[in-house]
Amino acid sequence: MTVTGLRAAESSTTATRPDGRGAAGPVSMIERMTLILDAFDAATPTLSLLDITTRTGLPRSTVHRILDQMIRLRWLAHTVGGYRLGLRALELGGVAAGHNEIRDAAAPLLHDLAQRTGLVAHLAVLDGREVVYLDKTAGRTAPPVPTRLGGRLPAHATAVGKAMLAGLEPPIAEAALRARLPRLTNRTLWEPDTLQREFTQIRLRQGIAVDREESMPGIACVAAPVRNRGLAPAALSLTGRADAMSFDRLARFVLDAAREITRTLAPATRVTGTGH
Repeated sequence: MTVTGLRAAESSTTATRPDGRGAAGPVSMIERMTLILDAFDAATPTLSLLDITTRTGLPRSTVHRILDQMIRLRWLAHTVGGYRLGLRALELGGVAAGHNEIRDAAAPLLHDLAQRTGLVAHLAVLDGREVVYLDKTAGRTAPPVPTRLGGRLPAHATAVGKAMLAGLEPPIAEAALRARLPRLTNRTLWEPDTLQREFTQIRLRQGIAVDREESMPGIACVAAPVRNRGLAPAALSLTGRADAMSFDRLARFVLDAAREITRTLAPATRVTGTGH
């Protein structure tokens, strides 16, 4: 998020906690803005200055100054009784609705995959050089996998990420590989030339991508992309112990599910593509 015109956060001599907040409270302007936005909920869509000050714990003068800037930038708006979320928040909500659409279409298939295989099924979307997990469901015998909804991982180190990157136009995929890429394990593919060859193989396998302990030691994944023009690139995967994965068998399950999600989304993607 770009915050034009907001004053840089005041320097502080207080100790900083591992999460980046000062011992006495949020330090950065972004943290303070987030506290203010989080103060609103469905039960209280309109808040007074006193309400916001009480809910955030920020000084009244600080809240008043930030509110003025957030109104100018359309994050908030004046209304009878105080303040409400502005049009910019509504616009971003409309973008997020595309993710909800994908998640709703995938949810029953993810559940079915997890129950049939006993593994962990994931749904993810691509955000720059990272994947964001939209959904996760585990079979009864699934191993513990430290992923979470909203969590992120470098795309090049995951099966879902490689499946999505391989499906992009080559110049876009190449741009994602220009920066120095982190190695999460000693098996992570991180060199651009190696990844380009990997993408070529993924395309030859109808989009099927594999992660053999590249993101987490002892964990492997097989993934397939969801073809959904007009919406965010998405992919689903099955994840389990690396020593117990039958990649060929699981690839068929994942590919069939991805195609079914694509068919479910087809009417919506045709509408999205019209530009209306």
